[in-house]
Amino acid sequence: MLDRTLSLNPQVALRPEPFGALAYHYGNRKLIFLKHPDVVRVVEALDGQATIAATLTACDIDEPRWPSFASALAALEASEMLHEHDATR
Repeated sequence: MLDRTLSLNPQVALRPEPFGALAYHYGNRKLIFLKHPDVVRVVEALDGQATIAATLTACDIDEPRWPSFASALAALEASEMLHEHDATR
């Protein structure tokens, strides 16, 4: 998972909240709570990085926390909030 390239789906809007953010998908109408500011920071930074691991490093996420972020990002991808993209673009 950590070697994959993901980005925020263009049909998804993030709305900042005190607890993190709300993610709303305009296509499938799903609403998801991102319950930690670090998760929001990582999701917002995904598009500018080559891999998820590079994103976590750029966001100063401690490596012991990476598995929980990988799980959260996998869940967001399953909900179509994130999608895989070509890192060479």
